[in-house]
Amino acid sequence: MESGGCSDEVLVECLAAIDELLVRPFPPTSFDDAIQSGGPNHHVRVLRASHDFWEDIGGEAWHRADAELRACLDALGAEFTARWGDPFDVDLWSYLIAGSEGAEVPDPLDLLSQLAVSMRVWSLADRGRWLGLTVGQGDTELPLELLAVVGRTPVPAPSVPGGA
Repeated sequence: MESGGCSDEVLVECLAAIDELLVRPFPPTSFDDAIQSGGPNHHVRVLRASHDFWEDIGGEAWHRADAELRACLDALGAEFTARWGDPFDVDLWSYLIAGSEGAEVPDPLDLLSQLAVSMRVWSLADRGRWLGLTVGQGDTELPLELLAVVGRTPVPAPSVPGGA
C-alpha cells in the first residue's frame, strides 16, 4: 500500500472492481478464495489490504494503514454518493451479537460482522442490489482490508441513531 491518501490509480482500480461486481451474476453456491467470496445473494471483494501486524508493537503501522484504507473508503464513498445519493450506516456489531445469541444471520452480514463494526451502504433499488463499503480485520495481527460488498435486495437495516 502507498503511504498517504488514496491515489488516483488506486481509486480507478477500486472503482473498476466494484463496477464489475455490480453487474456480475450471483453464484449459485457459496465460495471463498484469497480476495473474494460470494453466494446466491452476495459478493464480497477485498479491494485493498495492508500488510500484517505481527511486528507492530506500538500500533503505529496499524494506525497508518487504517488511515490509508479509510481515505480510499472516503474517496470511493464520495464517488458513489455523487452517483446514487447519500449512503446510510449499518451497525454490523448488532449482527455479531445476534449471531452469538443464536439468531441466524444471513451472509454476507454474518461474515462482515466478524470483521468490521459498521458499513456504509448505498441502495441500488433499480438494480435489485445494494453496495456496501467497510474496513475490516480478522484479528489484530492480520491485515486490514478495504471490502466492497454487493448484495441482493432487501438492503440491510440501517443503524438506529442513539440505539443498537
